[in-house]
Amino acid sequence: MELKTVLVTQARSGSTRLPGKVLKEVRGKSLLQIHLERLKKCSKISEIIVATTVKEEDSIIYDKAIEWGFSASRGSELDVLDRFYQAVKDKNADWIVRVTSDCPLIDPVLVDQVIDFVQENNKDYGSNGLIEHFPDGQDVEVFKFSALELAWKNARLQSEREHVTPYIRNHANKNGSNLFTAISFPCESDFSNIRMTVDESSDFELIKILINKLGVEKTWLEYTNYIIENNLTKINDQIIRNEGYLKSLKNDT
Repeated sequence: MELKTVLVTQARSGSTRLPGKVLKEVRGKSLLQIHLERLKKCSKISEIIVATTVKEEDSIIYDKAIEWGFSASRGSELDVLDRFYQAVKDKNADWIVRVTSDCPLIDPVLVDQVIDFVQENNKDYGSNGLIEHFPDGQDVEVFKFSALELAWKNARLQSEREHVTPYIRNHANKNGSNLFTAISFPCESDFSNIRMTVDESSDFELIKILINKLGVEKTWLEYTNYIIENNLTKINDQIIRNEGYLKSLKNDT
């Protein structure tokens, strides 16, 4: 029997650094629509859910997702782990894939590769971001629904509620715990200085260049090579990776 794999992407209008970023448009399409249309090409996923918040300003995200033919759900703005869990708890999914909507050029082939890798190795959790060698903006996490449920029941720290998977990662065998097994999807080279995510206006400038020059159908490596060959890293390389998570860690008590 084939295992059911559901992908959830988090999306909201609120962003302290770049408000409304996922609805910003390039060539007449929002970053969110570009992101979802790329994910639609994944062959290993049975359903894509856009998990947004119950805030009034996020009604548009919910409505747009439905209009474009995707599933959508609404939940807590700050307890993202709960929002995430509520989105999938009734889906009878064996596996969950997590991406975020501020990654408009996420590569569907890479998503499928990470899914295959984690499932074939039968680990509780796997990601191409445990060792950050892929460009920021190509992050894929794959985990068993059972692991998500355990995290949802037990996570207490603010950083573990605001960011979905830290509880799983913190309690995985790679960190000396035996609660979860984890595996890292390898990258052949270190592209950690490349940013294809959208947190600030300079990120958006780079994404606009990539889409205007290359379109929205290229692989992550084609976009990466274009950035390197044209010395475009300088546009946004001063931004800290995972800044939101680092902020949450400071607030843990």
